[in-house]
Amino acid sequence: MSRIGKLPVTIPDKVKVEVKGQKISVEGPKGKLSMELPKRTSIEVKDKTLVVNRKDETAESKALHGLSRSLVNNMVQGVAVGFVKRLEIQGVGFKAAVQGKVVNLTLGYSHPINYSIPEQIKVTVEENTKVIIEGPDKATVGRVAAEIRSFYPPEPYKGKGVRYSDEKVIRKEGKTVQ
Repeated sequence: MSRIGKLPVTIPDKVKVEVKGQKISVEGPKGKLSMELPKRTSIEVKDKTLVVNRKDETAESKALHGLSRSLVNNMVQGVAVGFVKRLEIQGVGFKAAVQGKVVNLTLGYSHPINYSIPEQIKVTVEENTKVIIEGPDKATVGRVAAEIRSFYPPEPYKGKGVRYSDEKVIRKEGKTVQ
C-alpha cells in the first residue's frame, strides 16, 4: 500500500467537499476547486476525512494512488488556508507594480513586461521589489511565480534579477586582468 495514499485527508470545519463519481469539488473561504480523479482510484468521505482507494495492485495504480491523495490534500489545504510564494526583485531600477489584473515589471529591458494574472490568484507588491503571489491552487501559484521569475532569472555575477525569497544565488567572481 502506498505510504502517502493510505493517509486520510482531514477536512477542516470551513471546507465543504462534494464527491460525484470520479469528480471531487472542494469549497472553502479561499476559493473553490474541482478535479477529476484518475480512473484507477476512488474516493470516499468518512466523517470529517477523505480516503483515497485504488482499484488494483498494478504499478500504475500504486503511483496514481499517492498522487491522487496528494492532489486532494492540496485542494483541501488550498481552499482552507491557501498557498503563498514570495519573490524578490534585485537590481538598480528594477521594480514591479500591480495595475488591475496585470503585473507591470520593469526589469532593465527597453520595454516594460506586462503579465496578466490568472483567475483566483492574488498578486501584491510591497516596496516595489517584493512580490507576493497567493491563491488556493498550489500548481497555479507555483506556475505564476515561475513565469514571473523566468522574465529575468538571477544572474551569478551581480545577483540582479527576480528570485524566490528563500533562494540562494551562488555568486561568481568576474574576470581579472593579468
